[in-house]
Amino acid sequence: MSTINIYAEKPVQKNSADASLIVAIIMLLGLGLVTLYASSSSYALRVFGDSLYFIKRQLLSCIAGMIGLLFFSYINMDFLRKMLPLFVIGSFFLCLLTFLPGIGVERNGARRWIRIPFLSTFQPSELAKIAVILFLANLFDKKRDRMDEAVVSVLPAAVGMFSFILIIFLQDDFSTAFFILLISLVVFFMAGVKLYWFFAFCLFSLPIIILFIFTESYRVNRLIAFFKPSYDLHGLNYQITAAKKAISAGGFWGEGFGTGLQKVSGIPEVQADFIFAGWAEGMGFFGVILFFALIILFVWRGYNAAFTCKDRFASYAAFGLTSSILLQTLMNCGVVCGALPSTGIPLPFFSSGGSSLMITLVMCGIIINVSKIEKGTEMFYE
Repeated sequence: MSTINIYAEKPVQKNSADASLIVAIIMLLGLGLVTLYASSSSYALRVFGDSLYFIKRQLLSCIAGMIGLLFFSYINMDFLRKMLPLFVIGSFFLCLLTFLPGIGVERNGARRWIRIPFLSTFQPSELAKIAVILFLANLFDKKRDRMDEAVVSVLPAAVGMFSFILIIFLQDDFSTAFFILLISLVVFFMAGVKLYWFFAFCLFSLPIIILFIFTESYRVNRLIAFFKPSYDLHGLNYQITAAKKAISAGGFWGEGFGTGLQKVSGIPEVQADFIFAGWAEGMGFFGVILFFALIILFVWRGYNAAFTCKDRFASYAAFGLTSSILLQTLMNCGVVCGALPSTGIPLPFFSSGGSSLMITLVMCGIIINVSKIEKGTEMFYE
């Protein structure tokens, strides 16, 4: 009597998303809003005459971001994949619009924003982070059986990645361009690209990165400030020095948000890239531990969704998006603590900036969506 082998493939969806992941997102978002208000209220009152100026703008972006989170947490991943070419091309087109007079917005010599009705401005390079990750996830899934053939796998991935990196660098946004390079390499690693390609990318990228750094004096000044912390304490190193004082003032339990944050008020543009100093002064070392505990919870559940999902596209996407938020967090905190040169990378969930918050929440929506996928393939034998 012969044995019959039956193979059944069927996508299985969980009835609910990962509750721990959702709790981590909500808590990080809530703490971010509280910290933004406490850190920026005095500056907002002094400059704009309204202590709620930044928190009002952030709440509007939060609402838009939550709509995006809900949409992408329920959208069918197959449909998202079918629409991916339009999404990637659209993201690249928005990046190009920053150079168009009347639409693109220039600030301090940088053309990183476009005018959007009801949103004031939008930074397309933030959207490019998602576009590049999904583009690589889709490509590596399709070419998973041909990863050794560089012409059909690694080369197209590199062309797509460097196209975004180049256009973002031309916007005078070196930090985001460099960040996209790093997060792309993370997805390359997840997809099993051979290690010698990483060395090739490094050999190719390193001289270009060095050239890019030395084409602008402010980038050179950031390096000088990093390698010489005691140099020009009232100029190049003023912001870092003030941030360190704020962190030290927090002690173990913090100054508390109700009493006002004295040290933070002396940090220029604290509501943006240096808001972590506000959290550290207000909540102290205990608050820093709490913050990283929530980040660890978020990353753990995000990676769990990626590694337990049998849909390779969804798995690569969740891994890349989770890594993006983690890497942004570590880079931002490293800058505030003086462990890294100033990069201009915002702190996810916390930093003021509508584009960053909305894109972070959209990333979270996709990760939640992936967490609902139980298994992509089940095999039954008879």
